[in-house]
Amino acid sequence: MNRLAGKVAIITGGNSGIGAAAAKIFAAEGASVVISARREAQLKEVADSIEAAGGKVLAVPTDISKPEDAAHLVQAAVDAFGKVDVLVNNAGVLEEGLKAIDKFENEDLDYVFHINTAGTMNCMKEALKVMKGNGGSIVNVTSVAGVIGNGGASYVASKAAMNGVTRHTAMRFASDNIRCNAVCPGTVLTPMTAGMSAAAGNLDMELMGAMSAHADMKRPPCQPEDVANILVFLASDESRAITGQTIVCDFGATL
Repeated sequence: MNRLAGKVAIITGGNSGIGAAAAKIFAAEGASVVISARREAQLKEVADSIEAAGGKVLAVPTDISKPEDAAHLVQAAVDAFGKVDVLVNNAGVLEEGLKAIDKFENEDLDYVFHINTAGTMNCMKEALKVMKGNGGSIVNVTSVAGVIGNGGASYVASKAAMNGVTRHTAMRFASDNIRCNAVCPGTVLTPMTAGMSAAAGNLDMELMGAMSAHADMKRPPCQPEDVANILVFLASDESRAITGQTIVCDFGATL
């Protein structure tokens, strides 16, 4: 307990799944938590839950794909708590159908990159302005798809790009005591993935067949809390020697 005592953490996509689980665990570990998402009602539910448990939380409705929203989010954290020690970039989307490289649509690429890549970079740019001179930890929730390519082409490209930006940021700000790491979950049971199936017509089964050859499908999927626990470690001073790393968490399914 109290591994994050005195720290201020921004968590994007904090309205459900990994983001909500992380927000609750961060608050329980002593952090003042700022959560953001586009869906305000769900965001408030998570904030109410944290407050009921005695945690400190601020909910800021945010569309990270808009640079002005990212700037407002970081400023709101500073106004409320005086600083930003941790940024967890968890907000992200999947394209409809997880289309392979020979089937993707330009609209898919624009949509996914606008949020997963540009949106994450918007938040990093603003947080770094506050962290510089004080130090901090940035953790990007990317995906195993960005490491081994097992996903829709647009999604893979967006997450692989963020793995590269993670290393870039770690190198750029190492001398400022700002760390940047990426956590790459395998399949995680969240609302974003729950509605995808062949029956629903939003899953490319030809691609899924190719992907299954690279994973033992009998292995358990991650729960949001499994990923959140790794985020706590990377946000804490316990991991102060770790930067520029991409850490896969998938119960060994891709070994």
